[in-house]
Amino acid sequence: MTHDDLPPGDATDDDLFFLEEESEEASGADLPAAPVGSPPGGARWKMLIVDDEPEVHSITKLVLSDFAYKGRPAHFISAHSAAEARAILARESDIAIILLDVVMETEDAGLKLVHHIREELKNRHVRIILRTGQPGQAPERAVILDYDINDYKAKTQLTAQQLFTTTVAALRSYEDIMAIEANRRGLQKIIEASSSLFQARSMKLFAGGVLTQLSGLLGVGPDAILCVQRGSVLGGRSDGLYVLAGSGRFESLINEPAVEHVDPAVLGLVVACLESQANHYAGEHITLYIRTPNRRENVVYLRSDRPLSDLDRELIEVFCGKISVGFDNLYLYEQLHRAQQGTLAALADLAERRAGDEDGDNRFARSLRIAAVTEQVAHRLRDEDRFPEIIDESFLSIIGLSAILHDVGNAAIDPAITAKPGPLSADERAAMQRHTVAGATLLDRASRLTDGLTHLHLGADIARWHHEDWDGNGYPDGLAGAAIPLSARIVAVADAYDAMRRHRPYRAALTHDATVTEIRRQSGSRFDPVVVEAFLAVEGEIAGL
Repeated sequence: MTHDDLPPGDATDDDLFFLEEESEEASGADLPAAPVGSPPGGARWKMLIVDDEPEVHSITKLVLSDFAYKGRPAHFISAHSAAEARAILARESDIAIILLDVVMETEDAGLKLVHHIREELKNRHVRIILRTGQPGQAPERAVILDYDINDYKAKTQLTAQQLFTTTVAALRSYEDIMAIEANRRGLQKIIEASSSLFQARSMKLFAGGVLTQLSGLLGVGPDAILCVQRGSVLGGRSDGLYVLAGSGRFESLINEPAVEHVDPAVLGLVVACLESQANHYAGEHITLYIRTPNRRENVVYLRSDRPLSDLDRELIEVFCGKISVGFDNLYLYEQLHRAQQGTLAALADLAERRAGDEDGDNRFARSLRIAAVTEQVAHRLRDEDRFPEIIDESFLSIIGLSAILHDVGNAAIDPAITAKPGPLSADERAAMQRHTVAGATLLDRASRLTDGLTHLHLGADIARWHHEDWDGNGYPDGLAGAAIPLSARIVAVADAYDAMRRHRPYRAALTHDATVTEIRRQSGSRFDPVVVEAFLAVEGEIAGL
């Protein structure tokens, strides 16, 4: 199409003049000059021009060369055929608008591309504006009814002003859709956090959902968002500022001390928010103060590339007020989990004391160490997608507590036998082995007071079968292989590691490396090889327990 093909009339600013320019190759490099102070390249609106006429690409870029919407300029990508557009769409997932010709390599190439985008790529977000120089080839009414497009224009209709208006309308629609999608993802995360309230990672899920929900609410990107909590966190070394959840460059810092990992400028803003106990809104960032009913203090930091309206601020304050109780509930759950650990460790301590072990401090620490090793191995198995039918969030949340109870049956054994410094007689050995059945009986009786799978149910299995061997030579029932419950197979390795690391009257404690070597040697005979493999993958972390 040339200038002579345009309808007659005076040349005004609203006319499109198709200039004679050389054809440009499809690439992301042909960017217009960004306005002064515009966001970095990643913040540009990506627009894909799909047309087999080079002049259409040239004039579109010319007319929109100084275009900006909400401070973000356009980034034009060119495709000169539907096939070329398919390749671009396969690698570019964040295109906001497609300006699409109907007739290219075939009469319906553009319409087939629409079908590919919506039905095969499942991309419902991108806004598609059909442009055609031959309206009769694709009647507007039929196209609007049969295809998921957002606008239909004859090329002769698209004056400079109309192209600007159409582009802004499409970007508004795209922005709204992406905000809804971000809200949906944030809501999904919070629902997941609610349903997994009694799971070890629910605080991470909940805080991550808060961040996603807030970023969707504000229409800001996910990068450079973090939530910092004042006070200790589960696993934290001491009170202080800890990263509770993050995305972008903060995503890997969860549960890490903020002072050691967060850049000073951001940390200063967080500290200022805590000291003032108030929200702060600036041009490029927002810090939100969240105080829970139990006086826990949290700060959410977000980068923002636009000033917030009064409505935005009202929504944020309502949202933060509603979710503050969620932080408290999850913190209380963590405290409850710790209290359960302490109670069970005390119960195990009594059993070991009854069995003649006089070293009280070490008894308590050993119980918690066996629980920690068990949890490390179980999480590694889950990360490697081993035993997915068994290892779910419920299993992971109670396996450590259950492991603490593995030797609770020692309370039923004569202390003279358990404390004997030398070798046991056959009768003494048989009596000693009965601690497995005694512990399982005790825990099975206690588990009947509860519904569903609890640490008592799992503990009964572990107590009875953690001395079974993979090759069938263990006790009390001589089970072999997969017939031994997975929980018992995991605790067998954790218990053996702890036992070999302890000093005994008849032998010195082994070093960590020597213990690991011995466990590796007994893989396939005493221990499940898959469990040993997971243990070996985390043994470096276990060494410091």
